[in-house]
Amino acid sequence: MKKLIAASLFATAMSSSYVNAASFEFIDMTHAIPTFAPSAKDATKPDLNMPVTSSSPIAGFYPQAVLYPADKWPTNQGYFSSTAILIQEHNGTSFNAPNHYVNNQASTEAGSVLQGQRKSAEQLTTAQLTGDVVMIDVSARVAKELAKNGGTPSPDTTVTDFSDSSMATIRAADVRAVADQIKQGVWVVGRLGWEQFYFSGTEDWDESKYTNALNHPGFTGEAIAELIKIMDEKKVKISGIAADSFSTDSGQGAKGIDDKWSNAWPAHVRLYQRDILIVENLANVDKLATQPDGSCALMVGALKHTGGTGGPARVMAVCN
Repeated sequence: MKKLIAASLFATAMSSSYVNAASFEFIDMTHAIPTFAPSAKDATKPDLNMPVTSSSPIAGFYPQAVLYPADKWPTNQGYFSSTAILIQEHNGTSFNAPNHYVNNQASTEAGSVLQGQRKSAEQLTTAQLTGDVVMIDVSARVAKELAKNGGTPSPDTTVTDFSDSSMATIRAADVRAVADQIKQGVWVVGRLGWEQFYFSGTEDWDESKYTNALNHPGFTGEAIAELIKIMDEKKVKISGIAADSFSTDSGQGAKGIDDKWSNAWPAHVRLYQRDILIVENLANVDKLATQPDGSCALMVGALKHTGGTGGPARVMAVCN
């Protein structure tokens, strides 16, 4: 029923025949993608000295997006301008499809979706890409930890601690606190207050305040385990999790226990095999967090490219 409510909320909000659009609030939860001119030495790589307009590098797994010079198609009234873009799938505000991670036998859990049957980008359903929002807001705890260093994160956990033992993360108790809202098809959105560091002006993981050398808040392994436990108890499956952080996983969770990424990425390792999606690097989660519980639905505008493991997404929320 809640999934139908989410779908009808979008349909109603978009139909001026039925409702005044002023009665709804639309929230764009997407960061702009920085783009750069191609490098003269290698046209597949960006020239960071040639940003497009106000572009500033962001920290991520891959190079910055390249925007190629416009092709101009003239007519007697002017011309069409069209550019080409080269961008990695997991750049900026982006979605992850279930085929994004390939589990080995040891990490494959009973009843999981078989590897060859996990959805790629074009196979995702509209039901998965929309759903009511369940908010988990730990931004006050994150801000309290940041205050120890004048509001600035430090890679040193003895200065600002966002390890999985820190309360400045999303923990099992935070997930259990919203257990009554965990229903079929919802999106669990974590607010960490971390989006303020997104545009840190560098792509260097060690220099970026956003990645912070992987000392950043997110969903801990225990939070993911609790979410799975609640879904099993209630015999429901959420559509996905999302957060205003680098990977949805906490930095410690992403890093694992050694330099080989051992026991890392619990959200990715465990949720994709359950056909559950992930959205990373959200913007404007603070605006979403001010809305009453149960009043907002999320829509993930996902690229529908065949075989894709994810892609840049225009994520929108509509609130009644």
